[in-house]
Formats: sequence, structure tokens, C-alpha cells
Amino acid sequence: MSEATPSLEIEVPNDPLAGHPASAYFWGHVAGSGDVVDGAVRNEVRTANGARCSRARIEVVTNDETSAQVLAAITGGDVDHDMSSRDYAHDTSITRTEDEYTLSIGGDESETGEGGESGGNGDAGLLGRRSALGLPVDGRGNYRFGAFANHDRELLRGLLEGCGTICFKSKSGTVGISFVHDDRDLLELTRELIADCPVDAPLGDLSETSSGGYWFGVDDDAAPAFGTWLYENCEETGCFAPSRRRKLERSLEQAESYD
Repeated sequence: MSEATPSLEIEVPNDPLAGHPASAYFWGHVAGSGDVVDGAVRNEVRTANGARCSRARIEVVTNDETSAQVLAAITGGDVDHDMSSRDYAHDTSITRTEDEYTLSIGGDESETGEGGESGGNGDAGLLGRRSALGLPVDGRGNYRFGAFANHDRELLRGLLEGCGTICFKSKSGTVGISFVHDDRDLLELTRELIADCPVDAPLGDLSETSSGGYWFGVDDDAAPAFGTWLYENCEETGCFAPSRRRKLERSLEQAESYD
């Protein structure tokens, strides 16, 4: 694997819900470290033409600047940079500070008419949909990834970069790959995607974290093959976080030289 960073001149689908490597990567990130809000305001006074305001939006958070710019190239939106401090998911006694890049899409006031149709400046809606409910996430926050079934590698890569960790385990000399999220159902779905991938990657049990979420890990013996497959040929689409790939490379090198 090389150290090259992806070009932002990447191929993107006309429809952000279409089966495509870029859309699969984007929605993996949204599910792993993002939020989809259907912001229709239904109880306030309507305007003279009977319209109501909507602030539907998508936000995605990543600590890799290049990945944030790639996500913005796929769907548009604005990227803000900040520093964040948070507890380590597996041990809340450890706090880490890191760069945080937030991609925001939508959120501006637009108007919808009596039948829910967009009007005025809101004709385009959110990613071309009249509301967030037209996106691959239902009203309970459950994601639907069926459209991306032929692009499971990019989808899983987005999920890993959104809610996963890669590390070198110095005590055992192995590479660790795990997924952490507050949504148990999302992790169950991620487990199904890994089970269907072409690499044999046994998984540990889905367990609770000390912070109240859930996590599971790929078996250490399978982590190198799974991680290598996940980032194999990623330059072809440009859909990857260079810092995360470098972390995988370093961890693999440390494991290979472990005595």
C-alpha cells in the first residue's frame, strides 16, 4: 500500500442513493459517525401561502481532513474544523484530543407546501429528496444498505472509518480491528456485512463498553487479511482516509516484526 492520498476528482454518482462505490463509502461514514435529521417543523404557524419550514440536514464527523473533503466532493456541503476531546470508548479514564472535521449538508430553511412538496428555494430538497425520510434511513434511525450490496468493501471502509478502530496490541504482537457504536442494531448489521465479505473474518461477541455503547472486534488472526482487503485498490475510487490506512500499515509492520 502506498502513501498517496486520494484525488478529490473522484467519480461520483448522479444519485447519492445509487449503487456506487462513492455513495456506499459516504453512507458508511454517515451511519458510523453521522446524523440524519428530518427537520420539518409541523406545529408552527404557516406562512401566507400555507408553507412550513424545514431544516432537514446530514452531518458527518471525521478526524481525517482528506476524508472529509472526499465526502464533500461526493455530495457537496460545508466542512468545518475544530478540536475535540472525548473519552476513549473502551476506557473512560482515558481522554484523547484530536482534530475533528464536520461535513454539514442542508440545514437551511426551505419551504414545503400543503402536500409536503418543496417550494421556493427548497425545490432541490436534501440530496434531491423532499425530506430526510427519502434517504436510506427510516424514522427510527435504522439504515438500509441494500442499494450498496455490490460495493460492500467501500461501505465497510466507511463504517470502519466512522466508528472503528485500528491498533497494534503490544502485549500480543497482533493487529486489532474493532467497531464501536451506541446503536446495537447498526453493529449487528455491520457484523452481517463482514460475514458476507470474501475474507474469512471471525468476530468476537458483541459486548457493552464502559461508556454505555457496544463494540465487537475482528479476531486477531484474521485482522491483517481483513484490513488488507478493506484498503486494497482503494486508490481506484479515492474513497478512503489516508491517516487510517497509514495506521493499518504501521500496525501490520509492527505485528510482522514482533518478537
